[in-house]
Amino acid sequence: MSFKVTCYGVRPNEVPFFNKLNKYQYELNLVESLMTNDNVVEAKGSNAVILRGNCAGNRTNLEKLASYGIKYVFTRTVGFNHIDLQAAAELGLSVARVPGYSPNAIAELALTLAMSLLRHVSHTVNKTSKYDFRVDGTMFSKEIRNCKVGIIGTGKIGLTEAGLFKGLGADVYGYDVFQSDAAKAVVKFVELDELLAQCDIVSLHVPYFPGQNDKMVNAEFISKMKDGAILINTARGELQDNAAILEAIKSGKLDGFGTDVFANEASFFFKAFDNGNAIPDQSVRELVDLYPRVLVTPHVGSNTDEALSNMIEISYDNLNDVLTKGSTPNAVELPKV
Repeated sequence: MSFKVTCYGVRPNEVPFFNKLNKYQYELNLVESLMTNDNVVEAKGSNAVILRGNCAGNRTNLEKLASYGIKYVFTRTVGFNHIDLQAAAELGLSVARVPGYSPNAIAELALTLAMSLLRHVSHTVNKTSKYDFRVDGTMFSKEIRNCKVGIIGTGKIGLTEAGLFKGLGADVYGYDVFQSDAAKAVVKFVELDELLAQCDIVSLHVPYFPGQNDKMVNAEFISKMKDGAILINTARGELQDNAAILEAIKSGKLDGFGTDVFANEASFFFKAFDNGNAIPDQSVRELVDLYPRVLVTPHVGSNTDEALSNMIEISYDNLNDVLTKGSTPNAVELPKV
């Protein structure tokens, strides 16, 4: 008897990976769209679902999945706040996640955004694409080896980015409540205020804790930053105060801002709009309109061959573990009912 798995949010370029890595011979139902209240019915007849970030794993959908006889609601992401864990516990569903994947994927994007802003690549290419080959003052820049880079959060991803910047010759500073020996070999740990005051580029790699570090990058945070610095966020959108960043870009306090994330991004990421007025969050629209000083990518940090393979393989292994051993080490602990 086959074991059927419906996977949501599978982009066309990801289909070959899902099929090639299917070593357990699951019967796959690959759905391109993220799971919504409308398409949850596509999982009917399945034994399990594999979600991606921004899928609507709300109580309503979990109730429907449970009514279809589905017991396993797994996600191929590190984060799982898109799944209502209380509802999952009450419905007797199992939830598992992918604890980590290629740190290089996110680190490389953060580095690319930072270097593009430092060298004003988008500004320059924007002009040459219109056949204007004149060199202006904005095209002048520092070399990265003459810059200080601050990494806030020196876990796997932050440490990988620190190593990349160090390889380019930058002086790399770090701030973290936990200072690992591996990180100490790469970065110079300093207090947060010193990092902000000294660094030309500041990159965020801290987890988001609801109610604890919401909008940690606010007006006060930015006021402590070096004038003309570049801010990068490839972590979580909830960490940034859009209005404060917008004001800092307009005033020139920040020279550039690159982000792969926004709060409530599911309401606009992965969608196309005829004009900016249709974007539900106008602070996002205003930031986008400040291109090329603001560079926005739609949560594509993990959209690489290596990271995708890690996500799929671990998700498949999670299912095989629960089916053959009764549990997986990557299970998400559910609240008591």
